[in-house]
Amino acid sequence: MKLTGVELRRIEMPLVAPFRTSFGTQTSRDILLVRVETDEAVGWGECGALADPLYSPEYVDGAADVLRRFFVPALAAADHLDATAVGRVLAPFKGHRMAKAALEMAVLDAELRAEGRPLARELGAVRDRVPCGVSVGIMGSVGELLDTVGGYLDAGYVRIKLKIQPGWDVEPVRAVRERFGDDVLLQVDANTAYTLADARHLARLDPFRLLLIEQPLDEEDVLGHAELAKRLATPVCLDESIVSAKSAADAIALGACQVVNIKPGRVGGYLEARRVHDVCAANGVPVWCGGMLESGLGRAANVALAALPGFTLPGDTSASDRYYRTDIIEPFVLSGGHLDVPAGPGIGVEPVPELLAEVTTATERVAC
Repeated sequence: MKLTGVELRRIEMPLVAPFRTSFGTQTSRDILLVRVETDEAVGWGECGALADPLYSPEYVDGAADVLRRFFVPALAAADHLDATAVGRVLAPFKGHRMAKAALEMAVLDAELRAEGRPLARELGAVRDRVPCGVSVGIMGSVGELLDTVGGYLDAGYVRIKLKIQPGWDVEPVRAVRERFGDDVLLQVDANTAYTLADARHLARLDPFRLLLIEQPLDEEDVLGHAELAKRLATPVCLDESIVSAKSAADAIALGACQVVNIKPGRVGGYLEARRVHDVCAANGVPVWCGGMLESGLGRAANVALAALPGFTLPGDTSASDRYYRTDIIEPFVLSGGHLDVPAGPGIGVEPVPELLAEVTTATERVAC
């Protein structure tokens, strides 16, 4: 293929309720979409970066800038374009994995649409439905938390993830276990809010039979996670620390994790996400698909990824109405605790023009 045009589109999507984590509260998502035009097809990508560099060093304005100034011109100059070429062409540029992932996703979508192949099949999916968990933010009270968790269980979600931070950890978990019982699949996510000095406190979560504790320490403290894993009965899962297949292999070798959360944006794209999956599978480490409050475009691609064989734990691939009253695609709807894997060419979904127009805040053509 040959790249003939690129559009950067900003959309603003209000959340149905504020989503609070240890690093901040979101009430809406400022999302950067990438639309690539080739001589064979059009493809869509979505950037996972948040408005501020709080989850990771990347942020939406920065992603748009690096795409505009460096990534798109480099890709436009390539003699031959396909999804595997994106990583090679952009390799000289350090970091900016979420921006790279958005461009790769768009090119991959265009390539597969031109060839009539679904993303799920291309990645190696073995299921046509995936089980869905839900991520529950930090609440104002335990009572509010219990009401929220109860609503998600009634809706059919098969796994609950609680965001935690110092001062909001043991008691909320205890309350959820006491109200809903030991059979509920339950895990917690700290988003780097603790240090190794908190190991004894975090061990107080062990009696609650959690699936895992996600990213308790700073993303660069891989050795600290290895030491923490020795002190906890609860399996340690890494999120922010895993930025590539190599970093996953290193963390596993060091004993820093027993589970890995794979977010395609965080590792630089769906092709690298598949390599992370393969490394974990070769080492007997289960994986699950994390989320960045994506629109339906990113959610479709994540659902396809979550259908690979190594994804043995329910991911954060929630239905559209978990976060947004109106999605920009025909919404994903939970059925029996599962979402259907898109079967159409590419990512299998497209924006509904009227819905996309309603939430668009800016568009920009990048010269190719």
